Amino acid sequence: MIVAREVDLHVGGRVLLQGMTFDLRPGELVAILGPNGVGKTTLLRAMAGTRDVDAGTLRIGDDDVARVTPGDRARRIAFMASDDLFGEHLTVRDVVAMGRYPYHRWWQWHEDRDDDIAIERALDAVRMREFERRAFATLSSGERQRIWLALGLAQEAPLLLLDEPTSHLDVRVAHAILALLRDQVTAGKTIVSVLHDLNEAAEFADRIMLLGCGRVLAFDTPHDVFASGLLEDAYGVPMETMRSPSGALRVFPRLRG
Repeated sequence: MIVAREVDLHVGGRVLLQGMTFDLRPGELVAILGPNGVGKTTLLRAMAGTRDVDAGTLRIGDDDVARVTPGDRARRIAFMASDDLFGEHLTVRDVVAMGRYPYHRWWQWHEDRDDDIAIERALDAVRMREFERRAFATLSSGERQRIWLALGLAQEAPLLLLDEPTSHLDVRVAHAILALLRDQVTAGKTIVSVLHDLNEAAEFADRIMLLGCGRVLAFDTPHDVFASGLLEDAYGVPMETMRSPSGALRVFPRLRG
């Protein structure tokens, strides 16, 4: 769905990431990992077409991502990055309804039956239908993340890009959010998500894109990425990888001394 060839991204006059060549496949959940400041969010924004690449090509299908019209791009790519722009008086349904903007002319906004169906389906998918009349500002962090995801689902784009959907959430809520993402992939979505927790990525992702040293260090299955030794190159600390008694892949910093 996204094809990158020799892509460079610069920030403040310096090269952030360079020479990136990769393909995103339809119907997979990809986790982007890497240390703080490596360029995960910048890469996500480039995929979404909200910032230009500085070299190379980034395409969705046969089209240059940056040259697709905003309306067409929004019907193909849903990019969820932050909820801090939502006014305190918006209801949950108001927030989710924003995902329907790409299907209306700016002077013709009104909810039609297709909008109602998409909004209700999105709220059902994140199990928040009973919250639709609640003020968004009154929700917990976990509940907000579910509504943020519902906004993206209501957009009905086949590709969903998420920036840290589990940040600041406890283990139970984070696991629930990632399980929802897996359900959406099973239903046909393609999802790319920036994550910080290596074990979340190991459990839920089909493939991991590991960024470090100014480039894509690896883009493969969790097992192959974690077995490669490249985590130490990316994060600068020794890592241990093991299988839990249940068979789950786990990784953690190696204790020194």
